Amino acid sequence: MRYEGPIYRPPSEAQSLLIQATVGCPYNRCTFCMTYRAAPPFRVRAVADIKADIQEAGTEHGPRVQTLFLPAGNTIAMPAEELAEVCRFAGHVFPALQRITVYGSAPYICRKTPLELQQLAGAGLSRIHMGLESGDDAVLTRIRKGADSRLQIEAGRSVRAAGMELSLYVILGIGGRQGSQAHARETARVLNRINPDFIRLRTFVPKIDTPLLDEIREGRFEMLGPHAVLRETAALVRAIDVPTWLASDHYSNYVNLEGRLPQSRDRLLAAIDAALARDESTFRPFFIGTQ
Repeated sequence: MRYEGPIYRPPSEAQSLLIQATVGCPYNRCTFCMTYRAAPPFRVRAVADIKADIQEAGTEHGPRVQTLFLPAGNTIAMPAEELAEVCRFAGHVFPALQRITVYGSAPYICRKTPLELQQLAGAGLSRIHMGLESGDDAVLTRIRKGADSRLQIEAGRSVRAAGMELSLYVILGIGGRQGSQAHARETARVLNRINPDFIRLRTFVPKIDTPLLDEIREGRFEMLGPHAVLRETAALVRAIDVPTWLASDHYSNYVNLEGRLPQSRDRLLAAIDAALARDESTFRPFFIGTQ
């Protein structure tokens, strides 16, 4: 199997086979992200090459493969017919396959027609991991996400309507100190409009070689401390009123939260209150990410 450039996968795909379908990210302008800045330019790998890697993995691991993740940064940008062909081939090679997943951002999801999304679901693509980051249009503009809340809602609802699972990612603290309340409020609004299967929380960590780190160093962006992040998290949890699974399955977070809303709301809020009772010095230290 061949890999080119950075290969990342969500923590929830830790047990998945990774077969690279695309290289890099076709957008690559978010101010908080450095993952693909030094990577090769975005391109879609040849279907024949992807199939060859699947066949190789099938020879070695075939009966044991239950979940498959297709990196890299925005594989939903791949032409629908080609991605569907890859998914169908994987289903043929791996007899125990239960799930195929990709990363996909709102603009590239919305470039797919409803019929194309349905075709992808029918071919076996079962979950899309989408970086929402925020539902606040002011924040989305500042971090150059390339989508506003309207487009985020359209993309998320399109995925659900096509019959695929949707895993949405929210960055706690990405609104900065001044924008924290609006970030929590507007993000909950968008989540409620989409009603995703999963909401996954990440706490903002500045990364090297990113415009947002420059803003922090120049005093134009004020980061939240642990308690402020926890209060923002509580506001978000209180405002989500759709049935969904919430998890903070990432090293960046200050407290581990996991449970189904709304049933687990009181337990999650109690866990946040317990964390708020701790001195801020007991949480992980500030650091600048390198990957």
